[in-house]
Amino acid sequence: MARILVADDEAGIREFLTDALELDAHQVVAAKDGREAARLLDERGFDLVLTDLKMPGQDGMSILRKVRAEQPEVEVIVMTAHGTVDNAVEAMKLGAFEYLQKPISGPDELRLLVARALERRGLRDRLDGAERHGEGQVPPLSYGDPAMRAVVEAIGKVAKTSATVLLLGESGTGKEVAARTIHALSPRSSKPFSAINCAALSEQLLESELFGHEKGAFTGASERKRGRLELCDGGTFFLDEVGELKLELQAKLLRVLQERRFERVGGSRTLEVDVRWVAATNRDLRAMVEKGQFREDLYHRLAVFPIRLPPLRERRGDLLPLARALLERIARDLKRSQPRLTPAAERRILAASWRGNVRELANALERAAILSDGEPGGDIEATHLWIDEATSSADAVGDVAGHAEYAEHAAHAAPAGAGEAAAVRPLVELEREAILHALATVDGNRRRAAELLGIGERTLYDKLKKYGID
Repeated sequence: MARILVADDEAGIREFLTDALELDAHQVVAAKDGREAARLLDERGFDLVLTDLKMPGQDGMSILRKVRAEQPEVEVIVMTAHGTVDNAVEAMKLGAFEYLQKPISGPDELRLLVARALERRGLRDRLDGAERHGEGQVPPLSYGDPAMRAVVEAIGKVAKTSATVLLLGESGTGKEVAARTIHALSPRSSKPFSAINCAALSEQLLESELFGHEKGAFTGASERKRGRLELCDGGTFFLDEVGELKLELQAKLLRVLQERRFERVGGSRTLEVDVRWVAATNRDLRAMVEKGQFREDLYHRLAVFPIRLPPLRERRGDLLPLARALLERIARDLKRSQPRLTPAAERRILAASWRGNVRELANALERAAILSDGEPGGDIEATHLWIDEATSSADAVGDVAGHAEYAEHAAHAAPAGAGEAAAVRPLVELEREAILHALATVDGNRRRAAELLGIGERTLYDKLKKYGID
């Protein structure tokens, strides 16, 4: 049973939707227009919002932006009449779960779509719980941006199985968080989770840590030691930076994956182990295979279910929600109230490329929280945020080039091999895109959008007229 908000200006549609959803024992609250829907969202908590795109006063797109900005965990289904599918596609880009085209064929189509949306909402709740399960200082796995939705859904599906998972992505993108989440959502969640960094130990120590050793196996081995694999029996074993393994150790690891058997270092007794494997790397394993630096058979054993975690520069919609989530955790660790990001600080966060990804963002926010503590209001100003200038874009307008929609458009804007000049877009286009992005970020609030852009509200008003933006 879920709490569902239905927003539509047609009484007949509201009644049909309410009756159909109540067949599944959902609690349904109906709103006759966008303004009433916005008020209800402020007053009550919902698991799902079902909204028409075309409504008087406040349309469904503004409701979608409000939900995405204030309650990103809530799923949104938009309804659209025939001939306005383009608007529905735009809503999907802004984070809607799916669109439903009117006239609705019957209650079964609606109930199936709602069930799917609520299933993903349940997955998000389990992901949140997994993040809190033994995570310590590990940054959260944020999934509000469209670039992360496929990752979240893939994790939810593969976690139910025992398939080997290969996590790909740059350093700091949250690969260990993803690995722990897979374990927490799996049938093995009550068993151990063990992680080892293949780049942090010498080859001999790494082998001993993995397989254990017998007394006298090498200098300093004064007693028998059980390895991490043996201790993790029945659970999930996470191999971080697996691309750093030496070829000899790769061969021994391959045998464990294939046969589930191994011997301790210096021992002859064969041990059996049942673990679920999750590996991670920031290196191109296929290229390493071609160069003879990584075994092809081991690569195929590890890459049963590859998942790529996108870097922050491809997840612009996650930046501010992720920053606030990190600040909540940082404030808790510092035993202080959570500081607020000023508009100038938000603008600075959005302008940086964050090549160190979540780890770099977390470090910058922790330093800023410490600097802002004790100052009037305790807010984090742009001056509190130290960002390596080498990894920061020139300004907030330049940041639009990192936005997913812009990147896709730019990829098709110039033909291949056309040269640098062909890839340059007119400044007026960049400015218009920056204004649209700022307005979308603050749910159409012109004052806040002007602050984010670093211009006056009157100047923004003039530019809206100039570019024909309603």
